[in-house]
Amino acid sequence: MNDRAQLVLGAAALVAVALTPILFAYLQLGYSGDVAASGEYDAPVQNAQRVLSRGVHGAGSGVPESYRWQQRDAAVSTIRTDLQGTLDSLRSSRVESGTVYQVEYNESAAQSWANEHCPETRGPNRQFGACEAKQGVVVQNRDGETHVLAVAFDVRVTMERGRYETTLAVETRG
Repeated sequence: MNDRAQLVLGAAALVAVALTPILFAYLQLGYSGDVAASGEYDAPVQNAQRVLSRGVHGAGSGVPESYRWQQRDAAVSTIRTDLQGTLDSLRSSRVESGTVYQVEYNESAAQSWANEHCPETRGPNRQFGACEAKQGVVVQNRDGETHVLAVAFDVRVTMERGRYETTLAVETRG
């Protein structure tokens, strides 16, 4: 009887190990089930916000280690290149169900965000260096490194039930 119990336990462990890659794939793809049932269909702007937030975070995460402040133009170009896949994916994500996303960078919204949100750069509470908005991307000099703070987008969603237009300033996390 003891051998049989060990065999069953070993088989269960083998099945658990075999299913692990499926679980990781499920979590990484961000599967959301039936869109109509989940309420996501009623919130196209929130969907765009989530997709863009993940993309901006991913694109901006390695910038400080790779780009000095003097290389900020190259950092902005890299961010925009890295985000291209996210933007293309969002633009084509719901076409078959009649929802079309149009996404463009917004330079003036990025500048407004920088003016309003950048930490103080003068006076007794000074913590960080210059903050600039370039091509819709807000970057800041922190100890000689380029840090991505936010990216501004114009998002237009056209659906059967109407059209939504908004400007999103998506902040990096962390």
